[in-house]
Amino acid sequence: MNAIDALRWRYATKTFDATKIISEEKLNILMEAFNLTATSYGLQPIKLVVLQNKALQKQLVEHSMNQEQVAQASHVFIYCIERVVDTAYIENYFQRIKTIRDTPDAIIDPFKDFLIEDFKNSPKERIEQWATKQAYLAMGNLLTVCALERIDACPMEGFSSKDYDSILHLKEKGLQSVLVMPVGYRDQDDFMSKLGKVRKELKDSVIVL
Repeated sequence: MNAIDALRWRYATKTFDATKIISEEKLNILMEAFNLTATSYGLQPIKLVVLQNKALQKQLVEHSMNQEQVAQASHVFIYCIERVVDTAYIENYFQRIKTIRDTPDAIIDPFKDFLIEDFKNSPKERIEQWATKQAYLAMGNLLTVCALERIDACPMEGFSSKDYDSILHLKEKGLQSVLVMPVGYRDQDDFMSKLGKVRKELKDSVIVL
């Protein structure tokens, strides 16, 4: 299946087959894809919580606008942002650059100093908004990878971040949930899987200059 066929195949799955579980090999592909997602400055202010616990999944349904996909899915991906992106976090990133690329300090330091100063002077709300945008990038990337791997997914904004954070103890991990994505395999009776994809004509969505 090529990329376009895969994207035509995918849809926001409304009913998962609860008996079908994603293999460890496929799950590792998705986790690697998350980690390889492009992020602003390369800072990766996001983490992916991979939930495979039917009791917790069932408990989270009522905090997900009663969307049963959360309970039915093989796994539930919770996209989280780091609650703190500070000087130490940024310095740790640049240390990774030095370790992996052996980049000289003379090249690293000006950009590092700029980021440290910029984040130090940025309101908490601005940093949260910036980090949340990176979570959307990761979700978009994983939706495509899921389609290529013939794994079904349902991206969700409709959930209570506060309740997810409490039930999964995310605050203690320095995280805040911002997006949810149940993943697995569609139920053959999901009527949505038989419907045509509704999109604009290409000429109405793309401008070539």
